[in-house]
Amino acid sequence: MDAGFFLAFLKQEHMPDFSKKGTVTLTCPLGMTPWLTKEVETLGFTPKKSRETGIEIEASLNDCITLNFWLRTAHRIHFLIDEKKINSVEQLYDWIYSCSWENWIDSQGYISVTSRVDHPKIENTQFANLTVKDAVADNMRHETGNRPDSGSNLNKTVLFLYWDREIARIFVDTSGESLSRRGYRSESVSAPMQESLASALIYASKWKPGDHFINPMAGGGTIAIEAALMAQNRPPASLRNNFGFMHILGFDDSYYQEVRRQAKLNTVKNFEGEIIASEIDKNALASAMKNAKNAGVDHLIHFENCSFEKTSVPNGDGVVMFNPPYGIRLDEDKNLAPLYRQIGDFMKTKCPGKTGYVLTGNFVLAKKIGLRSSQRIPFFNSTIECRLLEFELYRGSR
Repeated sequence: MDAGFFLAFLKQEHMPDFSKKGTVTLTCPLGMTPWLTKEVETLGFTPKKSRETGIEIEASLNDCITLNFWLRTAHRIHFLIDEKKINSVEQLYDWIYSCSWENWIDSQGYISVTSRVDHPKIENTQFANLTVKDAVADNMRHETGNRPDSGSNLNKTVLFLYWDREIARIFVDTSGESLSRRGYRSESVSAPMQESLASALIYASKWKPGDHFINPMAGGGTIAIEAALMAQNRPPASLRNNFGFMHILGFDDSYYQEVRRQAKLNTVKNFEGEIIASEIDKNALASAMKNAKNAGVDHLIHFENCSFEKTSVPNGDGVVMFNPPYGIRLDEDKNLAPLYRQIGDFMKTKCPGKTGYVLTGNFVLAKKIGLRSSQRIPFFNSTIECRLLEFELYRGSR
């Protein structure tokens, strides 16, 4: 047998088994765990542990392909390689060096390392990242004669170090770039909403595909676009062509292509209910329309260039969802108070029979809406603590 062929055969024998179950952690923004949990359960998985920024399940690398493709509220999906009690940087290096990286990583490839470290001996997490990179590279050079390139680019093999006091865990990041980056937003307005947050807001509402979805003050269109993708049963990652799992040795592209094929077969082309997005700023509206076109849903959204008070509100069941400015600085409160009153008047007079939602991080301004909320659902928009206020907009007097 040719020596090169024999080495390749041995390498293939020890590559990860993509069908074998292991520990998988799924991360999400602060406060979005309930919606991620519901998504994961819908896909047939049972959460084993839960925290404020994610959950832990048992799943295979093939399962991770499905999860990456379908989850709307997750940011990253990490597959556990090993864990150990570690008390020093020296121990961290020795442990990482001892792992069989030649079975996971192409020696001619590229790796990056991210981390979450809470340890008294580590003041700069970049030092921990560098230690992991050096240990992997030294191991690969010893085992294969080559070492992969490394850097901060997340579009190849990504490793994730979680080191909380004594216990350290090393994962392979099967997502790479954050799953919130769907790939359709080429045009953006100031302070755009993350796609994962937009999806969570829709999940938290009473909207269901087939009902009307009305999004005044739409900005860059993220909320309306996510609603259109849901109405079509389109996977949120259908526009992406690169994931971390593609750079793990043993990746079977045929499985991935079958996941894509099944998703395409289950896409809903026509659905009842209108999706309406209005925006008074012409530049913001143009960005929203371009983003919707990139997402392939521009024909499903009725865009209107108008003030929110003139937004079309069709008859029938549905929701009206606002994400107005929050006025975080104290001197902005008085200027925005009339806007919040007008939002309340619009929902009360123009949207009877619908359910209204307002996301705000300013609880003083929230009172100016002038309607009694039936729910106050906590969210974080970046670092801003917010509430998604729900209003039952009854017909007639109540």
